[in-house]
Amino acid sequence: MKVALIGATGNVGTRILAELRRRGHTVTAIARDVAKVPVQDGVTAKAGDTNDDAGLGPLLAGHDAVISSTNFQGLDLPSLFSAIKTAGVRRLLMVGGAGSLEVAPGVALIDTPEFPAAYKAEAGAGRNVLNALRQGAGQGVEWTFLSPSAFFFAGERTGRFRLADDQLLVDATGKSQVSYEDFAVALVDEVESPAHANRRFTVGY
Repeated sequence: MKVALIGATGNVGTRILAELRRRGHTVTAIARDVAKVPVQDGVTAKAGDTNDDAGLGPLLAGHDAVISSTNFQGLDLPSLFSAIKTAGVRRLLMVGGAGSLEVAPGVALIDTPEFPAAYKAEAGAGRNVLNALRQGAGQGVEWTFLSPSAFFFAGERTGRFRLADDQLLVDATGKSQVSYEDFAVALVDEVESPAHANRRFTVGY
């Protein structure tokens, strides 16, 4: 497939790029600083910004799917969708956050006393984006929002994990965690075999 990856140089974006190439997909790696995109076969680096729909649209044209791996604070969602629709791409997959996942019915992780204050602004912005998607912000584009577990870290690619819908995944020891590498596996699985159209899902151990 041909995949446009926005935010290809971040912690998660680099792992998604590696996983896409591991499976033989052709990638347009979009970043503000293209010098940080590793030079490799099957990867074309392009400078772009999610809030510049006029500039981003031409970069997305001709792709089977777009993956957004960027911060939610400051993201102009209408601008991003405008670029995607202008490009004629029908699928968007977003790297989400864990804050909006439920720890109990109707109770989101972000709203618990233990949630770190330092992450609340970004987590709240992510929840707002998810709500906007559910309310039809991207009408005409098939979207998928993948949330990681609470502890998201650089680790190993094991290919062994669990999936859920809106509930925070917790293992037998009470930990909620997933590596960037296994998150990338779950996301690229979804790129190849769509199972969560217009839905959020989560991945964890």
